[in-house]
Amino acid sequence: MKIFEEIESEVQSYARNFPRIFDRAKDEFIYDTEGNEYLDFLAGAGSLNYGHNNDIMKKRLLEYIEHDGISHSLDLHTEAKREFLETFHEKILKPRGLDYMVMFTGPTGTNAVEAALKAARNYTGRSNVVSFTNGFHGVTMGSLAVTGNSHHRGAAGVSLSNATRMPYDGYMGDDVDTIEYLDKVLSDSSSGIDKPAAAIVETIQGEGGINMCSMEWLQNLHVVCKKHEMLLIVDDIQAGNGRSGTFFSFEPSGIEPDIVTLSKSISGYGLPFALALIRPDFDQWKPGEHNGTFRGNNMAFVTAKAAIDAYWSDDHFEKEVRRKGSYIEQRLNAIVDEYGEGNFTTRGRGMFQGINCVNGDIAGQITHAAYKQGLIIETSGADDQVIKLLCPLTIKDENLTKGIDIVEAAVKLICKRVDEIPEESDYFDDVILEKNSENPEEPT
Repeated sequence: MKIFEEIESEVQSYARNFPRIFDRAKDEFIYDTEGNEYLDFLAGAGSLNYGHNNDIMKKRLLEYIEHDGISHSLDLHTEAKREFLETFHEKILKPRGLDYMVMFTGPTGTNAVEAALKAARNYTGRSNVVSFTNGFHGVTMGSLAVTGNSHHRGAAGVSLSNATRMPYDGYMGDDVDTIEYLDKVLSDSSSGIDKPAAAIVETIQGEGGINMCSMEWLQNLHVVCKKHEMLLIVDDIQAGNGRSGTFFSFEPSGIEPDIVTLSKSISGYGLPFALALIRPDFDQWKPGEHNGTFRGNNMAFVTAKAAIDAYWSDDHFEKEVRRKGSYIEQRLNAIVDEYGEGNFTTRGRGMFQGINCVNGDIAGQITHAAYKQGLIIETSGADDQVIKLLCPLTIKDENLTKGIDIVEAAVKLICKRVDEIPEESDYFDDVILEKNSENPEEPT
């Protein structure tokens, strides 16, 4: 670890929570240089929905490289791009009745958000953007301005402007309609809120603590945006690509956002890749107005096409994600009921769920105990108080069960105040065996 301590920047974060040197990974497992195996419930912060080194995508990628396929092309037309666009249109957009232009931005999610904000401002001629409490959209300046987290915003070093924060669904309690409040301030010329270019929202706030808006709330937001002639941007970078149980997280609402941002698992293989999907009437760029050296990753085109062909040609995979999501919900509810003492709650949808603990200290102790037993899992939320499950969507049933068993054993260890145990103890194995003997569970 010496070289990392000597010259790697202090900005590193995940490495502090999982202080090992990792050198290979396969499917839902990752291995360190000492041969230790870890079940991965982090999955590249949602960038590995199809697992590590997925065989289907790896085969296509190796064939492409062996063929001397184009690796870098700016925004030139390539065969890999053509095949991706055709597949994305025929198997993702067309079956859902969605009409979008596909914009290849720089390869990160925050760049897709920057492009979306710029497109909305260019079209409307306005600068203000409505965003929501606890939202996270990236750490470049435009994205950071619409992000709520004070830790990230504080690192900017300058004031962040041209954004107005509004309360997310449930932020003011279940009895307060925050969309009605938004409509009121936008309708009142004396509210002090400049007429916005757009509203940007996550249907499930990942970094914000897996806060989930209702489909009715999202539908009403869509109506308010139309009423006030502002664009609706759905940030689907973490909740999209099947994570919520449908390819796009907004699908159950029946709305068609004006702009959608995608990144993370859109490449299928963890390769850097990001898109902004823009309705044709709002795609009014002049050539090169938003560009970058790496706008379009040809190797990611190859793996993204392979992922869509393999998993989204019919509805089988989507049904499997929902089946596993139901199992996760059932297990987490049971854990909360048994150990939470009325203080814990569950949240999320599909395979994007978590446990909201009393505070970040308890959540941190639970994830650390799980890590000591071979499970990599992170926390999120304003105070890191939510244990967030982000396992690969392709995880085998037995490993999904095993991972949640470890979470349950860790919750029991921390919440029941069991005395600290050495790493070599059989405590976790005993708890898991006890659980399985009482009620053997497999995802059904």
